Order: sequence, then structure tokens, then C-alpha cells
Amino acid sequence: MRFEGRMKKDGKFWLVEIPALDAVTQGRTKREAYEMAKDLIETMAGRPEFEVTVYPGGRDTFEIGANSTGMLLALLLRRQRERQGMTLSEAAERLGQTSKNAYARYEQGKAMPSVEKLEQLLKAIAPDQKIVWRFAA
Repeated sequence: MRFEGRMKKDGKFWLVEIPALDAVTQGRTKREAYEMAKDLIETMAGRPEFEVTVYPGGRDTFEIGANSTGMLLALLLRRQRERQGMTLSEAAERLGQTSKNAYARYEQGKAMPSVEKLEQLLKAIAPDQKIVWRFAA
């Protein structure tokens, strides 16, 4: 799975944004900006075994992927929930669950959602967000 990122020149710096993960960073060169994006996402995940790969695209786009789709999805769900200012209990309630643990398992990477379940989770926690992702070989 990969998420779309955007890059633009702003004065001396290259700004990079990964909207799905609500992440923004910068670098003095494109290469440094990609390295900063990789480091930022790995740091947000907080798992030493989690490794991000940046795939440069067109002039102002790129994609990010990781060695663990489950951890990347866990990070996506957590960042989107936090972006909405929602607690785990509120997320579970929006899903019709009585226990926050049912939802938390996805954020912890303990459960891997199907595509249909992922769509349901995202509609519950970030109904107004358009998240661009794709499966990659």
C-alpha cells in the first residue's frame, strides 16, 4: 500500500506533504526532503522495525510505502483520528462498538482490516477527508 505525497519549492526549501498521514516536512534539496519525510513517518510510527520507502513520481508528486502495511494502516488510522480530535472511545462509538478495544486493535497494528473494513473505519473517523492510496506490488 502506498500513500500519495506532494512536493513544492518554497524559497530555499522543498516542502513535502503526505495528506493521508497529516504530515509535513522540508529539506534544502529534493533528496533531503524525501529523507526527512521517511524519517518523520518512521518516527511517528515509533517502531524500530518499521521502515518507510519514498517513491519519487512526477515533478511534484511522490508516494510512500513501508515494509509493514499493517503498521502503515495503523499510523493512518491514528493520525486521522487525532486530526479529528477524536478519542478511541468516540471512534469505537461511531463504528457502533461498545468497547474502544475493537477499534484500538487496528491502530495498534494487531488487526489488519480488509479493504471494506478500512473504508468503514475511515468513514467513521474522517468522513470529510479524501485519502489517496493505492496497492502496489
